Amino acid sequence: TFFRLSTSTRTKNSYFCNASFLFLFQLRTMFFPPNVSLKVLGNHTEFQRVASLLQDTVDFDIDANASVFETNIRVVGGLLSAHLLAGRGGMELEPGWPCSGPLLRMAEDAARKLLPAFQTPSGMPYGTVNLLSGVSPTETPVTCTAGVGTFILEFATLSRLTGDATFEKAARQALRALWKTRSDIGLVGNHINILSLKWVAQDAGIGAGVDSYFEYLVKGAIMLQDEELLNMFLEYDRAIQNYTRFDDWYLWVQMHRGTVSMPVFQSLEAFWPGLQSLLGNLDSAVRTFQNYYSVWRQFGGLPEFYSIPQGYTVDKREGYPLRPELIESAMYLFRATGDHTYLQLGLDALESIEKITRTPCGYASVKDVRDHALDNRMESFFLAETIKYLYLLFDPAHFLHGGGAEGDGSWEAGGEDGQCVLGAGGFIFNTEAHPLDPAALHCCSQHAAERRDPPPDKSQTQGPPPGQSQTQDPPPESIALKPGEKKTAPALSCPVQPFSARFAVLGQVFTDNT
Repeated sequence: TFFRLSTSTRTKNSYFCNASFLFLFQLRTMFFPPNVSLKVLGNHTEFQRVASLLQDTVDFDIDANASVFETNIRVVGGLLSAHLLAGRGGMELEPGWPCSGPLLRMAEDAARKLLPAFQTPSGMPYGTVNLLSGVSPTETPVTCTAGVGTFILEFATLSRLTGDATFEKAARQALRALWKTRSDIGLVGNHINILSLKWVAQDAGIGAGVDSYFEYLVKGAIMLQDEELLNMFLEYDRAIQNYTRFDDWYLWVQMHRGTVSMPVFQSLEAFWPGLQSLLGNLDSAVRTFQNYYSVWRQFGGLPEFYSIPQGYTVDKREGYPLRPELIESAMYLFRATGDHTYLQLGLDALESIEKITRTPCGYASVKDVRDHALDNRMESFFLAETIKYLYLLFDPAHFLHGGGAEGDGSWEAGGEDGQCVLGAGGFIFNTEAHPLDPAALHCCSQHAAERRDPPPDKSQTQGPPPGQSQTQDPPPESIALKPGEKKTAPALSCPVQPFSARFAVLGQVFTDNT
């Protein structure tokens, strides 16, 4: 029932629903996140209906200003994920999928609307772009760190699926430019002028305005098997551990001096234990998670800001808008450790959400965790992330975890002639919880490389061995799957390393750098 809701608003005495999903998308780009969640939760019929509605009604040629960051993680990321899940969702697939398809073309159209923002001397993007006319001459050059460094997952996926390197090049140029602006002690601030390259806000931390930058360095390194991105993060992490970590909390410090500027915990920082678990830093991740979990148990949710010295909320930051980050970390840590403490957090979250925030028309943000007063809104990330991570926390055999018995549909075939094995190497979640399949990127990149440099035709240069006829063996049976079809085992070896093997490669790089 979550996904038949578009929004929830509250009058003085009652709640009511706005049922126009499409209109809401055009105003607030809320449409895309629930679409992927429908497939993850197994609602194939509604997933197909929403995907068809998107193709028939959405037009990006509109005179509207859009956040480059938000449009990328929600719209581009949501469309890419829906495209990659289309086969599992029972949609009819184009020949050559996942290297082609209507949702992929929509994602490309949306991303092209963002490219004008990257046309700056530094390559760092502006924060806002008009979808019809590009960047306004009056647009501010000041943007947050995350707004510069949160593109590599979506843009690299788009480039490798379509064969157009433009998007990945833009994301990498922005990352490298941002990397060069770090301070002498290895930290980055919160907001930067992308034209002058001067830091406008010099608070360094892992929370709001910075968080997904670090997330994308790690996840980009895993998805793309990219040592450059991993080494960037490892150097940042050394500085973060040296200057911002105190008793397994992470504070905000001045980026040049390392002196504490804000001794607070922000709820957006709760992604950090999950990110640490991806790198194998479990001891630190567990201790930090316990700190954050203690705040949850104190209030039944995470306030936006929490004063660590006072052990209480910060004035005007007492709200909990049903953010997913702590549940996200619980999911990763449960997968890594098997410790049922993380399932207990999931149960606590379910009870809090049901008892405190449920309304006749949805789940409202908590205005104040001290008395559980409600706000008159439901954020889209509640549908896109919070519910999805809760569901995955309690479903260890879900295909997104690589779970399930052999032959139960946990893998797919795709690419030209169905010669690629998809879904067998682990999924990477973007910062809006949209899953991306690294195997699909490899598949389409390999096909593009073969088209550019086809292998030599040996039949034209050498004949059969002496004594053998020219008769050729019959071609092997194709393993291409029709939508919904399952096979007991792939006939071909996976063209990409399994997720565990890919992680082992990065783990060796991590070992070499510590």
